[in-house]
Amino acid sequence: MVLGAAFGVNIAIAAETDLPAIQHAGDVTYLSGGIGSDQARAIKDVMHNYPMVLTFVGKTSNQNQYLSDVPVTITDGKGNTVLETSSDGPFMLVSLPSGHYTVSVSYKGQAEHRTMNISNAAHARQTFVWAM
Repeated sequence: MVLGAAFGVNIAIAAETDLPAIQHAGDVTYLSGGIGSDQARAIKDVMHNYPMVLTFVGKTSNQNQYLSDVPVTITDGKGNTVLETSSDGPFMLVSLPSGHYTVSVSYKGQAEHRTMNISNAAHARQTFVWAM
């Protein structure tokens, strides 16, 4: 039983080390990545800790593929930019206070805008899909 508990701790530590670095922009904390199956799994394991989850996907006739280097701008309900960055992978997890936000992203000149509401009771998740 002790061996099983120790093994579980090693798995948790391994998952944390696979996470990309947490970044800060003003009061906003975020991480972005998901390149490779280990990092993607680690990010999926912590998604529930972030009120906003963004996913970036390219769709072809045969399959979907995850995208990176997607420019992301998040503005608050007053139009103030709270985050402006590019994704380091197909997932972006963002900690924001409760409120209404507009997320603007683009891939190869195709812009998308989505309004998202964040509250203590409800986290928001959006998947952006572009035809390839």
